[in-house]
Amino acid sequence: MDDPRALGDPRALLRAMFDAAVAAADPVHRVAGFLPPRPPGRVVVVGAGKASARMAQAVEQSWEGPLSGLVVTRYGHAVPCAQIQIAQAAHPVPDTASERAAHRILDLVSGLGTDDLVLALISGGGSALLTLPAPGITLADKQGINTALLRSGAPIGTMNLVRKHLSAIKGGRLAAAAFPAATVGLLISDVPGDDPALIASGPTVAEASSPAQALAALAAYGVPVPPAVRAHLESTPGCPGPEDPHMARVTNHVIATPQQSLQAAATVAHQAGVTPVILSDSLEGEAHQVGIMLASIARQVRRHGQPAPAPCVLLSGGETTVTVRGTGRGGRNVELLLSLALALRGAPHIHALACDTDGIDGAEEVAGALVGPDTLCRAEQLGMTATAALASNDAHSFFAALGDQVITGPTLTNVNDFRAVLIT
Repeated sequence: MDDPRALGDPRALLRAMFDAAVAAADPVHRVAGFLPPRPPGRVVVVGAGKASARMAQAVEQSWEGPLSGLVVTRYGHAVPCAQIQIAQAAHPVPDTASERAAHRILDLVSGLGTDDLVLALISGGGSALLTLPAPGITLADKQGINTALLRSGAPIGTMNLVRKHLSAIKGGRLAAAAFPAATVGLLISDVPGDDPALIASGPTVAEASSPAQALAALAAYGVPVPPAVRAHLESTPGCPGPEDPHMARVTNHVIATPQQSLQAAATVAHQAGVTPVILSDSLEGEAHQVGIMLASIARQVRRHGQPAPAPCVLLSGGETTVTVRGTGRGGRNVELLLSLALALRGAPHIHALACDTDGIDGAEEVAGALVGPDTLCRAEQLGMTATAALASNDAHSFFAALGDQVITGPTLTNVNDFRAVLIT
């Protein structure tokens, strides 16, 4: 199919697929089926993440009986709840509100009995939003390390490994504090592979790694280690492990995943007469390199009809990284798209969208952007050089000038990045 008009508006189709991916991860559709039976005692609801407020709202809509508790979400992501308190804090770098909320949550689950239940609502973003430094470490220490890791290009698994071992609440410590009460974690995955221990740094999940591994990770990515942090990592026994008796009454359920969202987008593609190809739900690597790889696959489709003949759409999820070396604002989805556009060099009949399902690409209130065959030409007409924008990690400014940003506002969920490359 050589005429993209045969599919209508490619950009509209890409946006429809993204909207379906986000809707598939809406907590309102995911929470009810995983709620446990009512316990004899109290039910305390706690949580953290960009989806936690929406998850709390979904719990209140489905639960019969009294509830109490507190969840913390990103500024601007709160929704009304009747029984569960909603706190807001900073992301991706924690602030004092993150620390206060974590203190309150730890207090709420402490002192419970065997008849009580802690319902923990955990989603991506919880690592920053639920910040309680380990004894001897300051919030400033954690802020500095967090900022350095964000700019280092470290994958999310490495970042969360460090966060766990510098925390008094992550790495299973929340569930351990709730013992002997039962803890049921409802988790929305934003991590490659859907490992519960990585989602929001696993506050309800036993941890197998060691503090020495966290110290080695900091060294590997050249992150300066304050003396107090080094002393802690060299002396702490580490997080509660799988054999820790305080973890004996914990059950975790991953209730929404990137793969489910990709499948929802694939259904939209099928309905439009486009063959979906789900490449992976867990692509990682430097964003600009993944953009080059996706461009190569798109050209393979145009030349050889593989892995599927056009019209088809290449779908992927996961979390790439950006090593910020320039003066720009980063943003892994827009950096990937700019790299993809440069690699395609205006190739006809190829359009793409890359967005974060939480509506925030990096630290920007922008979900992502769209590219097409005319992207580079239009940029040149405005006096912009795509290669310079990529070199300075300034893709957000590039797409803002073109008017090609995707802005959703808070989506109240988070299954990480969504990418669709449409070949017509």
